[in-house]
Amino acid sequence: MDQLAGRLNRTEVQETNSSDSSSIGFGDREDYFVEDSEKHLSIDKELFNLKELEVLYESRTQALWTYMCPEGRPSFTPNMLHDFEYWQRLICDSFGPGKVPLRYLILGSRSPGVFCFGGDLYLFQKLIKQRNREALVHYGHRCVQILHRNMKALDLPILTVGLVEGAALGGGFEALMSFDHIIAERTATFGLPEVLFGLFPGMGAHAFLTRKLGAAAADRMITSNRTYTAEDLYDLGLIHQIAEPGEGLETCRDFIARSDRRHIGLVNARRAARLASPLHVSELERITEIWADTALELSDQDLKIMNRLTRAQDRVAANAA
Repeated sequence: MDQLAGRLNRTEVQETNSSDSSSIGFGDREDYFVEDSEKHLSIDKELFNLKELEVLYESRTQALWTYMCPEGRPSFTPNMLHDFEYWQRLICDSFGPGKVPLRYLILGSRSPGVFCFGGDLYLFQKLIKQRNREALVHYGHRCVQILHRNMKALDLPILTVGLVEGAALGGGFEALMSFDHIIAERTATFGLPEVLFGLFPGMGAHAFLTRKLGAAAADRMITSNRTYTAEDLYDLGLIHQIAEPGEGLETCRDFIARSDRRHIGLVNARRAARLASPLHVSELERITEIWADTALELSDQDLKIMNRLTRAQDRVAANAA
């Protein structure tokens, strides 16, 4: 039995016996190992070797647990986007009818106190100074294509779950809106700070929030620069469950247990909701193009404010580490 202990140590695998089965575990908080059956061995092993995503398949619940573990600032860098694109492709290749069974897909974060700070502000500043509209648009298109595939649950009969144990800002908040079910610890915070430096959230906020809240309420949230609590978003209907601090994982596991019997009904209810309020990737991509054009109009003062926010977020991440 191969055991991957602690924080998914990918290089030091301990041989414990000569059995044909193996177990995959990660994370100090979980403290368990999951045995693979022969069928589970058909999962592409590259799924468990991504650089900035830690992945565990739990056979008992047919759940794929994934945690963002960025090498630097907890944001959607090009390297993180690459891992998400590869992650989605590997999931589609390995799971589904006739393949390894999958019912739940969960995404959380290993960054202490942070789910995700959103877009790569360092990259944005660089591309804006270079007047590189093409690269800004390409970045935006990659982001929304990932979100759109997630919103469609990868065209698999699964429920997607966002697990928030810290701050979800900007693109991190937008990304959450593409999940079927969102669980947030009570101390989690949410916000769209782009208005601070003369920009707007361009990776899905308008499309998702307008459909969920209505145009007026969405506009108020996007332009307010307000920090929202988990309770605020629960009252608005944007998140589905609040967990007490430190209990997000257990709350997520409870949700899976309670949903098991009605899984097919929940999956198809989400499909029906997408039919009732369709969102095409072309709409998301066009918004990112408007976002890129707006970014190129930012003043030097706007860029200074963006840089201050970036450095402040770096300090938060460093102090929490």
